[in-house]
Amino acid sequence: MRWGLVLVFLSIAPTPWASSLAARGDDDTPNILFIILDDVGIDQMETFGYGGAAPPQLPTIETIANEGVSFRNFWAMPECSPSRALMFEGRYPLRTNVLSAILAVDLANSQVSPYETTTPRVLREKGYESALFGKFHLTGSNLNAQAVANNPLNYTAVTQLGWDFFAGWQDGAPHPIDETAGGVAPEGVTYDCGFVPNALSDNGADAGACYFVDGSCEEITIAQAPTPGRACMERGGILEPHAVCHAQPPPHIDFSLQNGYYAGEFIINYPDGSYDVIPPEDSSGIQRGYRTTIEADWAIDWINSRPEGTPWMATLSFSSAHTPFQQAPTSLLAPGSVPTGGFSCETSIEQTRVLSNHMIEAMDAEITRVLVETGIASWEKGALQYNPGSSDTMVIVLGDNGTYAPGVKAPFNPARSKGTVYQTGVWAPLIVAGPVVQAPGREVNAMVNIADVFELFAELAGLNVHEIVPSSRPLDSESMLPYLQKPRTESLRKTNFAQTATNIKADGLVVEPCVLEAVNACIQLFPSQALCESEGGTWWGTSDDPSPGDPPPQPDCCGVNQYRLENSQSAFMVLPEEQLAIRNEDYKLVKIVTTDWDPVSSSCATTESTEFYAIDQEVPPRLDNGPRNLLAPPHVMGPEERLAKAFLERELQQLLDSHKECPGDGNQDGWVNAEDLAELHYWANLTGFYSSWYDFNLDGHTDEDDIPYITDGRFPRTCPGIPQWERGRGFNDAGR
Repeated sequence: MRWGLVLVFLSIAPTPWASSLAARGDDDTPNILFIILDDVGIDQMETFGYGGAAPPQLPTIETIANEGVSFRNFWAMPECSPSRALMFEGRYPLRTNVLSAILAVDLANSQVSPYETTTPRVLREKGYESALFGKFHLTGSNLNAQAVANNPLNYTAVTQLGWDFFAGWQDGAPHPIDETAGGVAPEGVTYDCGFVPNALSDNGADAGACYFVDGSCEEITIAQAPTPGRACMERGGILEPHAVCHAQPPPHIDFSLQNGYYAGEFIINYPDGSYDVIPPEDSSGIQRGYRTTIEADWAIDWINSRPEGTPWMATLSFSSAHTPFQQAPTSLLAPGSVPTGGFSCETSIEQTRVLSNHMIEAMDAEITRVLVETGIASWEKGALQYNPGSSDTMVIVLGDNGTYAPGVKAPFNPARSKGTVYQTGVWAPLIVAGPVVQAPGREVNAMVNIADVFELFAELAGLNVHEIVPSSRPLDSESMLPYLQKPRTESLRKTNFAQTATNIKADGLVVEPCVLEAVNACIQLFPSQALCESEGGTWWGTSDDPSPGDPPPQPDCCGVNQYRLENSQSAFMVLPEEQLAIRNEDYKLVKIVTTDWDPVSSSCATTESTEFYAIDQEVPPRLDNGPRNLLAPPHVMGPEERLAKAFLERELQQLLDSHKECPGDGNQDGWVNAEDLAELHYWANLTGFYSSWYDFNLDGHTDEDDIPYITDGRFPRTCPGIPQWERGRGFNDAGR
């Protein structure tokens, strides 16, 4: 049931903070360049002592580390959206409901709320201008009709959350590779890396006409480029094999097709609240080319256009090295790199690891260009010259979670990588350099959480987030500045925490199963067959175009394993629907909730399990792999282990108990009152009664059925644990 026309809407659209800009001081407002590496765990980092037998070569990141501070004990969340939410609001997933990677089927309740006190809103207190380039993934996107219904902030999500400017992608990953290579693949033929291969391959070509979206064309042969199809793609074109240029491209060439890292749709948010959506077929061609380079270009252009005397924070959020694994441009790779023109982008784990290395190395090359072209560093005598003391810019580089399974380096565990709370899933690199750092070139072993980065941004600007963020939004961040300024600082955290769980979806909606054979696991995370397959998986759900070789459709992973076991096949591991981890300096406690097929009871059963590990960050590391579980026989715990487990159990419970639900307080001001009614009406009107942060009954609709959550019982009322003097403070800070 929906409201009729008699409903009076009392609210207005969210706007950025109406905050006066403080004058910039010379000492307490350094510029901030924040660089996010997607799906790059510490296992990739030779500068930390890891990287396996063939680590990616990252000379610029190593230079930044040598001139800064490397944090050896840094935990992110296991997936990108929760980590990114923590970077920019400092609150654990249990408080925000951003529990896993945000997908089209996730309600607004599991997307970052416009009522949160985000980093750009904090920095605005000191006059900072803030921009974000590349991957966003703090809200849903407009990928399809379902995504639109669940994304109330629409195409202006980034500026509505506080940033002044955005150029990038709302989605969590590049679009899957276009296996038609722009429409040129013959019927029944696929080009799994998105370009026409050489003639040695089936239906390949050593020459052709490279057409560009502006109508121009250039003929390319193998004499000019080792793989003409790849060279054409790298330049944003589409190769018509065995052809010469004509005035018009052939009608089957399709520039509207997105193609992994080389052609996509991107969005621009402007400071005035307007936006542009640039499709891949736009005649400007600015959205075609290598995504990592495009993201770096945006950052360079914006940084160089900043007015003198105004501090800035630029977040360069690379999409790489997220799937799909696809060849990086040869121009960004070191001489002598492994040739990959003939590689598959689907079938070989060995080739996948090479492609992953190259994608990470290409990011390093583009970071070099960003530093040099913005004047933060220089390039002299064939090497990067970086002197943080001569710059007014802090440089922060981190990975948003552990490496995705196919790219994991030994001895780290692919089966316990991204998407899990085990070490391979949450242990990520963090490097900080700049004029604030004392005694550079050192490592910090103290426990640091990705929530602490939120506090660091404010500390660099001379601000205290605990004074700025209302107590109705409890923070989980700790100070990081002492680690930069006082080399002997002991750990300010007594525990570290990580969490992942299923995001909030409309009641009754179940994501169909996808099996990742590389790690022998079944997951219910990808809401479409295309996304499952682009992540290297096999779709076990309902297919729009089934083929004889497809597995029989199953409703969930429990059904997949039921089918497997009943047909004398081994069961897959099942990704748990909830995972918690907490650790101190020496031990780690893991809590897991999993639903799987139980052959004993012949039913789907939910089990809860506890694991306990001794861990460290040595080289090689002592990882939390199954055989090291101290609760498993034949191990018998000693007194120290029992005390540590009891301590971590107690700390975890206190943390979980610290979150107080307050139904009806959609604007998070600690006060359920008439303002919440007005906000509910506003979102219902704006969304057409679809998903919002005022959908309290979680049915995917914001309507009159949500009103009782506000008005039933004592009304108005304060939320649990909110002091009287804090009433309404959060609402006013949101600028409404």
